Amino acid sequence: MAKELALIGCGNMGTAMLKGIVGSGLVAAQDVTVADVSETSQQRLAGELGCQGTCDNSEAVAGAKSIIIAVKPQYLDGVVKAFAPSVDKDAVIISIAAGVSLERLEGLLGADHKIVRVMPNLAAMVGESMSALCPNGNVTEAEREHVHELFCAFGKAEFIPEHLMDAVVAVSGSAPAYVCLFIEAMADAAVIEGMPRAQAYAMAEQAVLGTAKYLQETGTHPAVLKDMVSSPAGTTIAAVAELERGGLRATVVDAMLACAERNRELA
Repeated sequence: MAKELALIGCGNMGTAMLKGIVGSGLVAAQDVTVADVSETSQQRLAGELGCQGTCDNSEAVAGAKSIIIAVKPQYLDGVVKAFAPSVDKDAVIISIAAGVSLERLEGLLGADHKIVRVMPNLAAMVGESMSALCPNGNVTEAEREHVHELFCAFGKAEFIPEHLMDAVVAVSGSAPAYVCLFIEAMADAAVIEGMPRAQAYAMAEQAVLGTAKYLQETGTHPAVLKDMVSSPAGTTIAAVAELERGGLRATVVDAMLACAERNRELA
């Protein structure tokens, strides 16, 4: 089997990440092995990218320099315990399971292993993920940089202390769902006003995308941009006032705090 990178789990997130990594040229497809309990899933991804595939996780991780575990949190313990004896002692093991701490991962793999806890988001599917990286003390500076490069292949990545991971899940990991709700509501309002739904979604999506891009590229504070487009006695300030009356800020904060709390419960 390939020895550079092993991917355990060929679902949406695992597939999106690997496509970005291989597409960037950081790792050659022939140096990658993908594994999944579903033979159909691993064969599909292996065939699409030209890498090797297997249903045997232990076979996939044996000798691999880097291992990405992309399985759901409820399956993680069983999956890791099964392949742990086959992991090379110098391998860098990367987990994207929500709510699973470094301590828990070290308990499954051994405290002497090099482990990185990561929280990406579904925007990886279009190369725009925001990933938070948290390595344990065994990971070298060179290995940290390599992991950072891997996750920058499908978006942006930043190192954070582990105690902020619950906040990361709330502000980034789960954020696509909140943004979709907001876009849906914007589109619904446009439909009420008579706009065809497809056009309403296109306009709402581009408005959100363009606003985020403006903030990123100019460094403008969101409050400043909001004030810039809110003319005195104008249409925008009327909408802003209604959102404030409806408690938008408090609702968003409460929702994100609930998300963070749920992540703590999963740990």
